[in-house]
Amino acid sequence: MGIFRPAGVTYCDPELVYDTHILFTGADGVTRLIDINGDVVREWPYPGVPPRILDPALTGGQKGEIAFQLSESGDARGGIYANGTIGRLDWDGKRLWEWGSEAPGGAARQNHDWQLLPSGNWLLLITVPRVVNDLGPHVIGDQGLVEVNPDGKVAWRWSSGDHLSELGLSEQGWELLREAVARDPGNSWGCLEMNSATTLGSNKWFDEDSATNSIFHPDNIIISFRKANVVAIIQKSSGNLVWRLGPYFDEKSGEQHERILRHNLPRPLDQISGQHNPHFIPKGLPGAGNILLFDCQGGAGYPPASLGIYAGSRVLEVDPTTKEIVWQYTAEDSGLPPWTFFSSFVSNAQRVPNGNTLITEGMQGRLFQVTSTGKVAWEYYAPYTGLGVAGEPEVSKPRVPGVDRLSTTPLVYRSQAVPGEWLPDSVAKPNPVRIQKRLHVD
Repeated sequence: MGIFRPAGVTYCDPELVYDTHILFTGADGVTRLIDINGDVVREWPYPGVPPRILDPALTGGQKGEIAFQLSESGDARGGIYANGTIGRLDWDGKRLWEWGSEAPGGAARQNHDWQLLPSGNWLLLITVPRVVNDLGPHVIGDQGLVEVNPDGKVAWRWSSGDHLSELGLSEQGWELLREAVARDPGNSWGCLEMNSATTLGSNKWFDEDSATNSIFHPDNIIISFRKANVVAIIQKSSGNLVWRLGPYFDEKSGEQHERILRHNLPRPLDQISGQHNPHFIPKGLPGAGNILLFDCQGGAGYPPASLGIYAGSRVLEVDPTTKEIVWQYTAEDSGLPPWTFFSSFVSNAQRVPNGNTLITEGMQGRLFQVTSTGKVAWEYYAPYTGLGVAGEPEVSKPRVPGVDRLSTTPLVYRSQAVPGEWLPDSVAKPNPVRIQKRLHVD
């Protein structure tokens, strides 16, 4: 007997919602672009980790270009090793660029994130099997970054294994990390799990004082180590970590579990755990220059972070200069119990032009918009399911990249709000909002 769950658009307030198209890969391995009514505008038979429609400013004005994972590596280890090639397609599906076969080891091994840069190069988060001396004699999947030019040549590289001393781990943390690696060297990439990487881009902090705020140089890269509870900025010119959140927080500021204090704003950032997709809110959007991240509040940390009794995720907007929370969303901000919004892994959040935030509650396959006051403006449940069976290619049913459970899931890794002007002129505007029925209460 299956478990009942909603499917499609369950609620939309036409006065509050930001009208946008939304891109995501379903758990069936197919990437779809939907409109605000949940109607499928276009689909592609490829997954993306994540998929992304490209800004025409980066593609010579061409609209509707998109990047995916195009082939698997055939590596029996699966997971983050499984990505063979990534590539760029036009709206009609013509392959414009593909990379991976020329990479070390003959596979891209791209995972978790990538970005097309203004230079035309690609910033890719990849995995490289190698020995990291600080973690012992084992060959592990060391996660890092490469910048690849359009000809497929690596122009810059960075390896997390060369910068572990900059993560701020305690002696106990180091011991626990090494123990985790020793227990399962073949899966040791997961001991830190670098799950996000994107350049800061043009931002007000650098514009206001580029001399003293060089840590916020547009070329610098903000990264996330999910299992270590660390968000950091890489200085592109030196490769050093020049700014960091976590892994540990002052207990006096750890008040997200104190019912009254956890909603006071602004307040010092308290314990993040298992976070995903920290990024600078781009110029032109409300909150520009602040960091938006999905704080899963899933089990993570060396030693494990102390979490509240009632599990619930949150979306945080953090001022990078003060490291204070200046805006947040939890289920309680919609008048609901905290556990009704929870994804212990995956997920992301994106600010849209009217000030709403598009949230991917990935574990549940739920996408929704909330206003700045926490009111739900739109809600959609992905109706597509698949099996998370990475590393077991003999199973022919759809697989969810990176999920190793033999169970059906509606998982969505990330979603992307796509401006209408990024799409071909032939793409019709959505019909007027049709769904106005709520299945839950604010």
